[in-house]
Amino acid sequence: MEQSLSSYKVFYEVAKAGNISKAAKALFISQPAISKSIVKLEEQLGVKLFVRNSRGVSLTAEGEMLLGHVSDAFDNIERGEDEIRRLREFNVGHLRIGSSTTLCKYLLIPYLKEYLKDYPHMKISIHNQDSMRTMKELEDRKLDVGAVVLPSIKSGFRFLKIMEVEDIFVCTPEYLKNLRMLEGEDCNILEKANLMLLDRENITRKHVDEYFRENGIVPRSMLEISTMDLLIDFAKIGLGVSAVIKEFVLSELKEGTLIQIPLKFPVKKRQAGFAYLESNKNEALRRFLQSAG
Repeated sequence: MEQSLSSYKVFYEVAKAGNISKAAKALFISQPAISKSIVKLEEQLGVKLFVRNSRGVSLTAEGEMLLGHVSDAFDNIERGEDEIRRLREFNVGHLRIGSSTTLCKYLLIPYLKEYLKDYPHMKISIHNQDSMRTMKELEDRKLDVGAVVLPSIKSGFRFLKIMEVEDIFVCTPEYLKNLRMLEGEDCNILEKANLMLLDRENITRKHVDEYFRENGIVPRSMLEISTMDLLIDFAKIGLGVSAVIKEFVLSELKEGTLIQIPLKFPVKKRQAGFAYLESNKNEALRRFLQSAG
């Protein structure tokens, strides 16, 4: 890094305040010192970072770009200071978790419940999103751990397996009966049914699409749904055949509310568990993995 951290701190505060006078008060230094620091930074970077206006200063396009990176850096520093403070005061930290709604319900909550019994003052942030985004934010260090279902794990990551899961296709007995009456007893159910799948960018959807390609299955009618819980609910009201994870509909299968579509070749099983960066040394993460393991 060519510039000192203090230069970027001055830039950061001026950008946030939009005013040199306010930034000077926040940093407890003089306005001339602020102006001198900004001029020096602009000269060293070879770009203009601010332009003056009637209310103070505003960022140039280059300044906006730099602010994005500097903001991330200072946010990380603040989070680190916060973790240290919480560890010192309460012997706890901050754990940032990514999980889809369904995985949160069936995978994360049971382990989180036990974890919080041991660490009741732990600060927990849960980001509700699909596994693809969770893996990206883990890589960017915006999360500490993710509840995910994956076919494989990328280099640099570790994975704590909790369970093996199987993708299956389900519908109500009535829907299957009516479909066979319309299309014939020997019809290809996955090609003839109103097939309900997760969004195309979802990791589970990609796994199912790969299964279709490998087996030459071309669905006639597809409905894309945002969450697996909704796939299950729509299947239960007889709207069509849903691609779901078997372990999440065991009670419905046992009760007979839903039935599993028989497949000549089953979908390859996957692993569900907690993914995290091997290099992440967050004490709160270590304790969580210890609890889950």
